[in-house]
Amino acid sequence: MKTRKLVAESDGERLDKYITQKETDLSRSFIQELVEAGHIQVNGKNAKPSLKLKNGDTITIEIPPETPPELKAEDIPLEIIFQDKDLLLINKPPGLTVHPAPGHPDHTLINGVLALEPEMEDFDDPLRPGIVHRLDKDTSGLLLVAKNREALANLSAQFKERTVRKYYLTLVQGELHPAEGFIEAPLGRDPQNRQKIAVVSNGRPARTGYKVLRYIQGYSLLEVKLETGRTHQIRVHFAAIGHPVAGDAVYGQKETWLKRQFLHAHRLSFSLPSNGQNVEFSSPLPPDLEEALKTLENPS
Repeated sequence: MKTRKLVAESDGERLDKYITQKETDLSRSFIQELVEAGHIQVNGKNAKPSLKLKNGDTITIEIPPETPPELKAEDIPLEIIFQDKDLLLINKPPGLTVHPAPGHPDHTLINGVLALEPEMEDFDDPLRPGIVHRLDKDTSGLLLVAKNREALANLSAQFKERTVRKYYLTLVQGELHPAEGFIEAPLGRDPQNRQKIAVVSNGRPARTGYKVLRYIQGYSLLEVKLETGRTHQIRVHFAAIGHPVAGDAVYGQKETWLKRQFLHAHRLSFSLPSNGQNVEFSSPLPPDLEEALKTLENPS
């Protein structure tokens, strides 16, 4: 059981609304469930979600441990770019979450992998078996999944040692100059919103290389090379320099002609765990992003 404590800073705020504002990783509905179950107390007493707080009230929140959902195989269409006895290389479609997490208990890429590989070896993390790296739900492109522990250790070491080369195609707002360069800025949790990542002085080192492929109607189409692999690295780095990824509603803004963030993992180079051979694979822009570019180039 995890415990959090808050002290009310004003009068008249509803209990559930106040906690939602302060504990941004907890949804209001989840907070209401905790209150009803007696896991939230005010000044040592159980309270209703609608309780009006007084300045100085002490709020104690007890969060019970999650019961991990059972991971089940699901028939989810997956495009396999390459596979051998050690790994799968998947061309992940947009809109598909990689592995189960709060709010996404099933219908993930891993559920689909288990249907393809029913004899897949057990891993220490039962909800993320074989996961070597991740892509955001709305990012498409190349994703590696290990089939056994040895391959997972080998591939994870390659990522840690930065011998894996990862290239993305992205469209950012504005004309980016210079046309080739690096963004180097440490990343960590946004102190104002723990659900977001930000450039922070005490964050982890992060370095992003880029090259402009062409300028299109006030946007820049880039090939990006990740030299580190921080959460939301590309999205945060380009937003930080005033060129957010097109269609990124979290770090930039939505676009009427684009249904998701314009970000695609299009090239991946690594060594095969079986024999050390270096291999490189590529994935062209998916149809939705190709269509978005045509719309941008030829506005009606």
